[in-house]
Amino acid sequence: MRVTLENAVGEVIYNDSGKPLESEALADMLPGVDGYIAGLDEIDQHALETTSRLKVIARYGVGVDAVDLQTARHKGIIVTNTPGANSRSVAELTIGLMLSLARSIPTAANATRAGGWPRLSGITLRGKVVGLLGFGAIGQAVARLLSGFETTLLVYDPIATPEQASELGAVLTSIDKIIRQADIVSLHCPLTADTRHMVNDSFLSTLKPGAYLINTARGELVDETALLAALESGKLGGAALDVFATQPPEVDNPLLSHPRLLATPHMGAHTDGAINAMGWMALNDCLAVLRGEEPRYRVI
Repeated sequence: MRVTLENAVGEVIYNDSGKPLESEALADMLPGVDGYIAGLDEIDQHALETTSRLKVIARYGVGVDAVDLQTARHKGIIVTNTPGANSRSVAELTIGLMLSLARSIPTAANATRAGGWPRLSGITLRGKVVGLLGFGAIGQAVARLLSGFETTLLVYDPIATPEQASELGAVLTSIDKIIRQADIVSLHCPLTADTRHMVNDSFLSTLKPGAYLINTARGELVDETALLAALESGKLGGAALDVFATQPPEVDNPLLSHPRLLATPHMGAHTDGAINAMGWMALNDCLAVLRGEEPRYRVI
């Protein structure tokens, strides 16, 4: 959608289609635009080279891995995001997925709806080892929510400190220790060259037999072929994915039909609180740049 703002601030677009825009679509939309409130759209070099007026890309969310930051910097385009706006919502979904896996809630609900009355055994979170890979705002929010479940909490983050972890009842340790000891591993990392496919054959083969994996971060953190193999072999007790490498995933993606895979449609930030907070933060920073002011949540 295009909006012409008052006081000659400029013209702003935002994607209200509900689906990420591909580069070619953006290349047609960006010329003549001053501000861009962006979702998970493919903001690559090709799209950015079409614009001469764009001053700001205000990401409606935290991750900026879909934005060509080098090209944006070269063209003098400011990029902002909305840190912390969706942390609680994503953390709550993470806990929900943990409980759903641990107690087979979707399987039980579907069987009961179909007329069955299954006797399904699950696990309690109490006494289990939970590993969080990534201890930023979302990882820390998950740690706070887990405090009432009496788990042993191990966390890894290259920039976190032992004191930060200890304040939330966690122990800062290595990835290797986490994947060898954790009953549940939850991903909260940004997507970088180092973290892409961090969950691969080697990672999965090192996990405890029957462990659970949860990903509410970025789909590309997980090698989906390796994940499927681990589920089929029984190495993994189950997995829950709110994100996929291709979104939405292809209908014939074999993960979607696997009985020990719980899939949700990247809904971590889809709550009233998160949507309201992200919208206002992105809009305010977009308008600040267009007025010649410094945005509050500048990335570059």
